[in-house]
Amino acid sequence: MEIRAFIVHLDRAVERQPQVDKLMTTLPVPAEIIEAVDGNELTKAEIDLFYRRHLHQPRYPFQMSVGEIACFLSHRKAWAEIVKQDLDAGFVIEDDVDLEPSFATAFAAASACLAPGAFIRFPFRTGKEHGDSLLISGETSVIQPRRVGLGMVAQLISRDAAIRLLQATAHFDRPVDTLVQMGWVTQLSPLAVLPGGVSEISSQLGGSTIKGRKTLTEKLAKEVLRPFYRARIAMRSTRFI
Repeated sequence: MEIRAFIVHLDRAVERQPQVDKLMTTLPVPAEIIEAVDGNELTKAEIDLFYRRHLHQPRYPFQMSVGEIACFLSHRKAWAEIVKQDLDAGFVIEDDVDLEPSFATAFAAASACLAPGAFIRFPFRTGKEHGDSLLISGETSVIQPRRVGLGMVAQLISRDAAIRLLQATAHFDRPVDTLVQMGWVTQLSPLAVLPGGVSEISSQLGGSTIKGRKTLTEKLAKEVLRPFYRARIAMRSTRFI
């Protein structure tokens, strides 16, 4: 089985280069860098090619930031590379991720569950996802989450899943991790390997390259509207499963 890793890295984020170099030498499969799309260089015309507000139900209540759009496009570049190289699967990992001692077991368990259409997440938050176990190996399990968690720090993606994702996201209206929660849009049923064996270390590498400053009004709107949106996703997820 041919699996290759793709490290999503923004070229101007020079403070993350040592972590990228570390991942290149420690990942269990051959790795290459996917040059992330730079939100600072995106034009309105380029954004308008992909971004369509209020495209799917339930509606996403917030307008995407340029950084979120760039992040989504960066992941699409990785998915396209999986297809272009005709791989069995690609391991897509962001450049602010570190591997923990449990990663080797997590990667082996996820690889054992690879099948056409497989999309397997490596969560960095613990206790957020619950579901039936498909595979148990010691302290590691691969589950079918009742509700897919947030975050796109690391995923093992089959070629078939990459094709479906590219087709489903020719246009998009919300951040990439929230769209992946919507199996009724992607026609995928993401799995999760627990523990994921990864940690998110952006705070040690100069902070997020996506999040920008928000006004007080924007922050309050997020706090009010986010719980309602997540509740609707949870209800739809239960019906989809």
